Amino acid sequence: MPTSGSSRSATGLRVVALGGGTGLAALLSGLKRRVGAEIADLAGIVAVTDDGGSSGRLRRDFGLLPPGDIRNCLVALADDEDLLARLFQFRFEGGEGLSGHSFGNLFLAALTEITGDFPQAILTAEKILSVRGRILPATLADLALRATTVGGRVVEGESAIGRAGEPLARVELVPEAPPAWPPVLAALERADLVLLGPGSLYTSVLPNLLLPQIRAALAASRAPVALVLNLMTQPGETDGLDAVAHLDALEAHVGPGVIDTLLVHDRAIPENRLAPYRAEGAVPVAVDERALTARGVRIERADLLAPRGLVRHDPDRLAAAALALAARRALAGAC
Repeated sequence: MPTSGSSRSATGLRVVALGGGTGLAALLSGLKRRVGAEIADLAGIVAVTDDGGSSGRLRRDFGLLPPGDIRNCLVALADDEDLLARLFQFRFEGGEGLSGHSFGNLFLAALTEITGDFPQAILTAEKILSVRGRILPATLADLALRATTVGGRVVEGESAIGRAGEPLARVELVPEAPPAWPPVLAALERADLVLLGPGSLYTSVLPNLLLPQIRAALAASRAPVALVLNLMTQPGETDGLDAVAHLDALEAHVGPGVIDTLLVHDRAIPENRLAPYRAEGAVPVAVDERALTARGVRIERADLLAPRGLVRHDPDRLAAAALALAARRALAGAC
């Protein structure tokens, strides 16, 4: 289990965040404001198992890695969040063949076709958007996600897993053990802080950890490896799971000791904001601190809730709490 931070850069922390979906993008948008101050290097490692929507269509039509989550993270790291970022997020609502596609997805697809190289397409987009950080696909292999429910039914594809209709027992990659992209392993090796999530447990967080080389890199890391606990359970994926059950699910897939810290929200969520979620069967994720501590997991608490609107993490509060966690761990390691 990681116990202390690695050798910190003279100009700030080297931070790596792993995930997918909208959760990783929200975290990165908060962290980017600290690049050049507390953060010397920021890398977002993105899962590449998405097979739905525009990303799924481009995968099927052109054999590309799914660009959607990568596009969201590029926009989250953009220095200019106005016109160019809005352009990358623009989604066509009409037009034969265009409806449902986002401009950013098509841009990445076009660049990949021109250069023959998906990482080069990402680098070009990073320059255009003047991003503060780096976006790294977890692997360049063509992957699918497969789940088995507790009833033994096999569900194929990420987009179908959340609609499985019963609790999930296991997820796996197809093919089973693809190589991680080398820059991902280099970023993890040098990291002072590694953050997992927030986001869908089975379809955003775990797909990264199922790559054997990433799993081994995390197990060997001397940096804190913290799971950002989701605020709410997710219908179709984590119904009824508390924090201990989230940890159980992760360790069932990747083994014990990879995650040493849970970053959790420590305030009550206003009931008026919970009502729409309760109607869909979602509830706040319960935290049994005593049970988690008995498992050797550190609990870091902070007010992480966005002040209004949907029940989501506030990017700035989350970034501040993550960096405070790293500072405390570095101080403890120096004593």
